[in-house]
Amino acid sequence: MQPGIHLDFRAGFLHNVCVSSGVKKIDAAKENPQFGYDESFFSPAAFALESSIIRDILKYSSQPGVISFAGGLPAPEMFPVEQIKAAADHVLVQYGTLALQYGLSRGYLPLREFLADWIAQRGGDGISPEDIIVTAGSQQGLDMVGRAFLTPGRYVLCSRPTYLGALQAFNYYQAKYATVEIDENGMKVDDLEAKIKQYNPAFIYVVPNFQNPAGVTLTEERRYKLVDLAHRYHVPIVDDNPYGELRYSGSDQVSLKKIGGDAVIQLGTFSKIISPGLRIGWTVGPSEVMDVLERVKQSTDLHTNQFAQYVVHEYVLGGELERHIKRLIKSYKERRDTMLKGMAEFFPDTVVWTKPEGGLFLWVILPDGVVGKDLFMQAIEEKVAFVPGKPFDPTGTMENTMRLNFSNASVEMIREGIKRLGRVFQQL
Repeated sequence: MQPGIHLDFRAGFLHNVCVSSGVKKIDAAKENPQFGYDESFFSPAAFALESSIIRDILKYSSQPGVISFAGGLPAPEMFPVEQIKAAADHVLVQYGTLALQYGLSRGYLPLREFLADWIAQRGGDGISPEDIIVTAGSQQGLDMVGRAFLTPGRYVLCSRPTYLGALQAFNYYQAKYATVEIDENGMKVDDLEAKIKQYNPAFIYVVPNFQNPAGVTLTEERRYKLVDLAHRYHVPIVDDNPYGELRYSGSDQVSLKKIGGDAVIQLGTFSKIISPGLRIGWTVGPSEVMDVLERVKQSTDLHTNQFAQYVVHEYVLGGELERHIKRLIKSYKERRDTMLKGMAEFFPDTVVWTKPEGGLFLWVILPDGVVGKDLFMQAIEEKVAFVPGKPFDPTGTMENTMRLNFSNASVEMIREGIKRLGRVFQQL
């Protein structure tokens, strides 16, 4: 650097400033006050992304007096605040600088060891800690899978409807979608073979347990058929399983990971069973996949929140997780039952809905010609909110549908909110 010159980075610009020669200083920000960003600045993929409708709905659902069935939020009063506080205090005292330092990209080893055992108890045989990457919620797992497997125009084979967050993750990589319908038994796997032959998908995306948004569960027979097709045509299965622990009725189904082995990449999360704010999830897969996903993760965030991993591990060590899940099941079952009972009482016969055995959601099909988005504005006038179903449809045609969440409102609010929705339906 020349004598008498220093560099000034104010306003995002680099200025050469003569401090001794008397040369006039240039203030670029004042000389050029209008600096805007139009479409040409951004990549086509980034600019084409649409805002989440669920986030957009918050400006309505957060209004005073509105009962919201819109978000996928766990009940905040069920968060184990005191136990998490105790775990955090212990981590800071016991581990201190280790918990606040950089960590491994695959995640905190003791937590991965716990997850390997926990998954094995649920039918994930032969899982080792090296088969697991700890992620920032399962949403990061979806993004990692998209980055690793998708190229522009490549197809994802999924159900219709399907999880909106997965569509958002895959859309960034300019995926296309081949879809199959669902019924009360989950994805109609008999229709998969023809779609695999036609579209040669990068992978099959499925939410087998209490699907978001429909709440349906893939039956054991269909799970075996799905895995058979995956092996026969050499197409990976991405098993998104954030709700599997939250079963309120019926019988547990065999894990896709157990019957599918290396053909299945499974995603899980503590968001729905401990706290979404901690952002601790995981991805499980064969070594050749996890090696690639680890490099993908390194290019985004190096590693998941180290302190949060320590805290979650401390929390689960004492067996508190299983006790907490039992409390969630008891509370959410009551809320689900209240919603289903209210719908049967207040909704007209022309409206039909799913009856989930677990999870956080159910799916409503309205009469032909009724548009969920239009109905939403009428519902807001009655101080009740939901999510129109169209954004969950990769084809964008399911206008006469809606998703309801029952985990975030109290029993009293659920009954009142369903009564209000009933009044909206009766006005149609």
